[in-house]
Amino acid sequence: MQAEQSDELVIALRNAARDLIAHRSITDLEQTLDQIVAAAVETVPGVDAGGVSMTESKHVTSRSPTTGDVRALDELQSELREGPCVTAAEQPPEDGVVLVRDLADGPDAARWPRFAPRAVELGFRSMMSTHLSANGPRNAALNLYSRTPGVFDASARTVAGLFGAQAALLLYGAEHASQMAQALGTRDLIGQAKGILMERFRVDDDRAFQMLVRSSQDTNLKLVEVARWLTSSADQGGAVDARPDPEDRR
Repeated sequence: MQAEQSDELVIALRNAARDLIAHRSITDLEQTLDQIVAAAVETVPGVDAGGVSMTESKHVTSRSPTTGDVRALDELQSELREGPCVTAAEQPPEDGVVLVRDLADGPDAARWPRFAPRAVELGFRSMMSTHLSANGPRNAALNLYSRTPGVFDASARTVAGLFGAQAALLLYGAEHASQMAQALGTRDLIGQAKGILMERFRVDDDRAFQMLVRSSQDTNLKLVEVARWLTSSADQGGAVDARPDPEDRR
């Protein structure tokens, strides 16, 4: 990679990160994914379309596709259990980038014999799929498509790999923030439920929590579901006995 290209890459990655942070989308997973894909399509030379595929329990979910064809190809890979997206997400090479030079001919077409002709039918000849996730049950890949065969050279592979590494960190941050927000919401909900029981039954914090746990066990509902039912019942002015109906999961 030429020095001038390296400088352009650094500038492009810095601009992409600044745009993502400026929009404050790190707590909004879907918006973050949209911006990751848009920045990648704009940054990597030769790219015509892109998207993120997430795999979990052998099912591929299409996220933030820039075209309907990209969504269709993600769904096809989920159905066939083959394709560059699946390979990058579940069996990535050491640098994390699966480079596809021509889906219409040669070793790439033979590697994914059912997926390749369908992609060509939709007009795509080249692909790069970059692994995004680290560990855990869910994996992800950033997928970049081109209608031109052989358009992705070594420099484009480097750009995709570097951008994928940055995108993986942003995606991890968004997921972590989302999980933290959910955990804080659950904690607050349980805290409200304990407060209701402490007031109604004149018990301390520990006893109120024990009442919630016992109700959860007796009704076979999750603790947070018991807390949600209790706070909802109190808001509606109903009697509170800390024992919700198992059929009422709201």
